Amino acid sequence: MVEQSHRSSSDRTSVELFAGGGGLAMAVEGAGFRPLLFNEFAKRACETLAANKAVPFELDGERPPIPAPGERPPLIVGDVAKVDFDHLKGEVDLLAGGPPCQPFSLGGVARGDEDDRNGFPHMFRAIREIEPKAVICENVRGLLRPSFKPYFDYIKRELSLPFEERAEGGSWHGHDEVLRHMLETATIDPHERYDVEHFPVNAADYGVPQIRNRVIIVAFRRDVGVDWARFKELVRPRFSEAALHESMLDGSYWERHPEVPAEVRERVVARIPMRMSVFPDEDKPLPWRTLRDALKGIDGQLPLPPVEKLDRKEYNLGGFTDHIGWPDARIYPGHTPNELDRPAKTVKAGVHGVPGGESVMLLDDDTHRYMTVRETARVMTFPDEWKLIGPRGEKMRQLGNAVPVLLGRAFADAVATVLDNAERAK
Repeated sequence: MVEQSHRSSSDRTSVELFAGGGGLAMAVEGAGFRPLLFNEFAKRACETLAANKAVPFELDGERPPIPAPGERPPLIVGDVAKVDFDHLKGEVDLLAGGPPCQPFSLGGVARGDEDDRNGFPHMFRAIREIEPKAVICENVRGLLRPSFKPYFDYIKRELSLPFEERAEGGSWHGHDEVLRHMLETATIDPHERYDVEHFPVNAADYGVPQIRNRVIIVAFRRDVGVDWARFKELVRPRFSEAALHESMLDGSYWERHPEVPAEVRERVVARIPMRMSVFPDEDKPLPWRTLRDALKGIDGQLPLPPVEKLDRKEYNLGGFTDHIGWPDARIYPGHTPNELDRPAKTVKAGVHGVPGGESVMLLDDDTHRYMTVRETARVMTFPDEWKLIGPRGEKMRQLGNAVPVLLGRAFADAVATVLDNAERAK
């Protein structure tokens, strides 16, 4: 066990596994955590991280350095199973990551089988070796399906007691029984126990111009003594669809978009449900942000210029990188396009990038086209200056796998606040 850290809250630190294209990394650093280490396996995602903030580090019998303030953090390129984290014990406030979720077939879990690509065991090993004060995991909402619930509950119990390792070759069912018994009967050192909560979220409710349903798992080491009630208040959604509809009816939405033709406004307003929510002034949410808002620019961004050429030529419109037209977009059943006056549909990571209608946009003149990479990055709330590396399909895949920056920021900010409050209370 390590002693309680006495670092200043202004020097909060983090480690991220399964870092991908950097969405959660930007969120965590924006919340004031200084990154000490990244790990990622995918080649193009590693190139993106290296182009923006990290220094690739090849494991060759040496451990990566712990960066000082102002230094670029190391990026361990490759399999997380080969990474040791012991040198970071007691140095990390927040461990973050989005463990791969592909392995979770319902049939396999029902039999007790697990795919080697399951990333959660590596998160738990990192917790044992690092002993962070807090953990954030982001994953797909499918983890909450009723048929998957027993295994998801097991994941949470493993996170609660990460130092109680599963016996080699043992089944998750047997390990789960051990964890259940310990949580009910055992006296556990609070330094080795984590309190865990999960939060089903829609990114649109956090200011992201995209419908994206996910689950965020958050854990705090019990001896840190954070105020969970305060944390839950901080991560309460602040945006709503009803508020978007209200802004369209009262005209404030259209004031931001005076260029929209009257017939388009009328068509959009006609689809708004007649039944409206009424909010007390002191608890009134903000309107959902739409695809049109993203193109116009949110949080100080400049408007993106319109795309007129669709010929795949390597030009970047208006000085914006990756704002390149792409031809041959199609609309067909099951692949309906994004509408400008709604949040975008979920950005997905297909085999060759974002699939089908998820990357097609319906324009005001009823024509349609593919969204550019830059437009897609905007609905993921990536800043325009963030560089994405690789061909178009790989860039879109990185975005589809990422955590929207504003969604991650809401939770990282809340973690930073309650850690600071707990430290001041001691």
